[in-house]
Formats: sequence, structure tokens, C-alpha cells
Amino acid sequence: MEQMREAAAHWIMMHEHPFTILDEEGFNLMMRRGMPEWQKISRTTCRADCMKIYEIEKKRLKKSLECIDKISLTTDCWKSKTQKIEYMVVTGHWIDSCWNLQKRVLSFINIPPPRGGLQISDAIFKCMKEWGIENKVFTITVDNASSNDLAIRYMKDTIQRSRTLACEGNLFHIRCCAHILNLCVQDGLREIEDIISNIRESVEYVNRSEARRMQFTECVQQLQLKDKRLIRDCKTRWNSTFEMLSCALKFKEVFQMFKERDHFYGCCPQEEEWNKAQKICSLLEAFWTATHIISGSEYPTSNLFLQEVQKIKSSLDTYAQHEDLFLKQLASKMKEKFDKYWGDCNLLMAIAAVLDPTKKMLAVEFCFPKLYSEIDASKHISKVKEIINSLYEKYVAEETNKGAPHPSESESFGSSSVKRNQQSSVYSWDDFDDYCAKVETSETKRSELVDYLEKGRLKKNEIPKIFSCLEWWKMNRMQYPILSKMAADILAIPVSSVASEATFSAGTRVIDSYRSSLSPDTVQALLCGGDWLRKIHGLKKKTKVS
Repeated sequence: MEQMREAAAHWIMMHEHPFTILDEEGFNLMMRRGMPEWQKISRTTCRADCMKIYEIEKKRLKKSLECIDKISLTTDCWKSKTQKIEYMVVTGHWIDSCWNLQKRVLSFINIPPPRGGLQISDAIFKCMKEWGIENKVFTITVDNASSNDLAIRYMKDTIQRSRTLACEGNLFHIRCCAHILNLCVQDGLREIEDIISNIRESVEYVNRSEARRMQFTECVQQLQLKDKRLIRDCKTRWNSTFEMLSCALKFKEVFQMFKERDHFYGCCPQEEEWNKAQKICSLLEAFWTATHIISGSEYPTSNLFLQEVQKIKSSLDTYAQHEDLFLKQLASKMKEKFDKYWGDCNLLMAIAAVLDPTKKMLAVEFCFPKLYSEIDASKHISKVKEIINSLYEKYVAEETNKGAPHPSESESFGSSSVKRNQQSSVYSWDDFDDYCAKVETSETKRSELVDYLEKGRLKKNEIPKIFSCLEWWKMNRMQYPILSKMAADILAIPVSSVASEATFSAGTRVIDSYRSSLSPDTVQALLCGGDWLRKIHGLKKKTKVS
């Protein structure tokens, strides 16, 4: 029975079921059929079991984090549906000993108002201290709220009192790419709110009854269209709205024909409105593709983004010069917002691209002139080279310090020590060894970074169909023992702070009404524990459309 209680708690946590599910007669009837000795589990007992499992798994995860040198964090905000409670979820991202990219929810913290930069900073520090990772945090990815900017400034100042941050802290603060793309897209969609509303109402009107659907299908058949059905959208997910518009555009003639047959249909868009919808879809296509790259993998590595973001930037630049006034104004507005954050994002994306063996430095030299003026492009390319060299030197220094003898290993006083010192003096020559080390290194052995960058990149015909940048570094870690470690840490940095299933969401993440009624400690145990157990049992969380 003890094992069944544990299994029931795992089930509750993994699938986010309410404790009340254990009271259901049907569930208990099913359990007694398979196991006559089954005894009903009370909600209080199940909650206690869940809290116990949370504590056990927390200790186990904390132990495994002791072996990790660097960890990157992301934060994301959630709100309660029924209460005015705000939560901040902190997720850790790292590379394990088998070179797999790992992601775990570490804390689900209730932050009481006022929720300012100092409160956010304190909450993250508390989480870091609790997990023993305060000296291991490499980067933090957050959305673009001003309170987050302030929080990260507090954190950088505090951390730099006790240790040096990589690249003078230039890489510590990562702005969420998905949030930036969402902001730009929302600016665009806002310009045609009325048109979107008309198209959405048209789709819903047709789907409201079987008779209308049949009449619409007859119109489709008469016009001999390949596409058969309309797509409904979810208002808080902009990709869903984009897909609804793209699909509806294929049926614009059908809607007109349908209007002639149904006199109660009064929301059919005009030709000019269809044209505007077409224009905005052509502009948003690059955003849709890039965001699919972000959400297409549960763990997208940071080398995937530079080329996609460059395509968006180039698309916005082109449309901002368009002869069509509507498109020109729309693109200019979106470009202004994009440019505001682009400069803060490109550094990590550029470094990650350089550490992709299919791109290397050529990717940056190809990309930056398309994004900046000639002078700025040259300046930014030099900055990327400088940061990569600085980062590599830090990794070399860390590796050297690891290999240095511990003070306790120094020789003790005594006659044997004196004899050894006398013997070693025969071979000593002041500064000779240091001189030889410098000359021999510069003459015979290039640094791993120079060796990697000077070798040609992988060509198309050399790249397997399924290529993993992380896997390539794992395979080449013997050739590049230090650089491969640096590459793994960089590739593990999340470019987006939101979970992949929420990447397209324009709304706030919301905790359901059931979990809102629980205490913050219970909510944290269930949501963190559920995340850990899904990883243990190899389950992927199903997307819930909000």
C-alpha cells in the first residue's frame, strides 16, 4: 500500500491533478477491481506524501548540482486566476556529465507586493542560496520589464563583490528573445485589431452551425479550392492568430460568395481589409518562422538564433523602406521596438554562432554588415572577437587553477626536504622555465581557440541530416578540452526565458483556480516536484491552451 500511495502522489504531481481526484468513486472502484486491499487515500495524506516526495527529490537534485560548474537561470512571472498573487518561476539550465542539456524548475516563489527590482533580486538570491549555486550562476535570462533591469543590476553589483563575472558581466544579463518578438508582433497586430476581429467573427459564424459549415463547403467546392476548412485562433497566442489570418486569406472569395447566400452574415471583411491582412501576414512570416525555431525544440541551444533574428531585422529594414505607406509605417513602428533591444541580444547569439562548427566567425562577418552600418559592423565584430578571447582566457585560467597544487600538498620542514631542495637546485635556473614555457607554447602549440577558428567550418555535404552542435563538441572534447567546456556552457544559455509551450503567448502565464486556493509552499512543491518527476519518468508536459 505504501508503494501505491507513492505512485498516486507521483501521478498527482506529474499530471497536475487536484488532490480531490482521489475522492472520486470511479477512481476508487477501478483501484479496488485491480487491488481488492486498496484503501482510499485522503487528500491530507496525499498532500503529505507529495511534500515528502518534493523534499526527497529536492535533496537528490541539489546533490547532482554540486558536480556542475556553471548554471544559467531564467525567470518568468505567473499570476493567480482568482487571487492577486504573483509568482516567479526560476529555472536552471546546465550541461550534465553526459553532455546533455538539462532544465529544471528550481523555485516557484510567491513575491508579495510591491514587486520591484530589489524584491526580485532578493528572491533570486534566496533561490540561489537555497540550492547552493550562488557561485555557479553564469547568466540570467529575463523579460524586458524595467523592474527586471533593476534586479539584474542589483545582482551584478552584489555578485561582483565576491567573484569576477565572465567578460566583466557583459554576458550576465540576457534579454528574452521570445518577449522581444512578442512585443514587436503585438505592435503590428494592434494596427489591424478591427480587421482581425471581423475575420475571427467570420470564422466563428461559419462554424457555429452544421448548416453554415455545409453551405461554406459548397462555396469552397464551387471555387475548386484545395484548402477545406478554416482555422480558429486562441486570442492570447499570436501564432494562432497569424495562422487563422493566413488560412482565412485563402478563403476570401468564399466568404464573399457565402455572404451572398446568407443575409444574416454581417461581418464579412471588405477588399481593403483583406489587403491589409495580407500585408501584415507577409511581414509577420519571418517572426513566425523564428519563433518556431525557439519553440521547435524543448531545449533549443543558443547557436540557432542569430540567423533567424537577422532575417527578421533584414525584413523589417526592407519593409520600413516600402513604397506602400501602410506597410512602411507598420514596419517602422515594429523596427523601432526591435532595435531598442537588438543591441543587447546580439552578443550572446553571435558568440554562440561562432561556436557552431557549421558557422564559425564567418557567420558574424556575413551577418553584421546586413544589420549595421559599415563602421558599426566592424566595431561589433571586433567586440565579439574580444569577448570570445576574454572568455576563453578565463576558462584557461580556471583550468590552470584546478591543476595547481593545494597549499596542504607543500613539503613539510625536515632533512628530507632540504635534500630535495639541494638536488632540485642543480636543475633550477631563475626564470628559465617560464621563458621556455612561453616560447614553446607560442612556437609549437596554438591555443584551442585559434586552432578551432582557423580550421574550415563544416560544409553542407559534411553535416549529417540531424546535426547537434552540442553533440559535435562532445565528440571533439579530446581535441578541445577547454574550448569544448566553454562551448557547452555558452550553448546552454537560454535565449528565451519562457517555456517552449508558452513562447507564442501574448498573455500572462496563469495558475488555475484550484492551485490558487493552495498555500504558496504547496504550489511550489507540486509545480517543482511535477517538473522533476516528469524528467525522471521521461514524460513531456502537454501544452495547455490558455
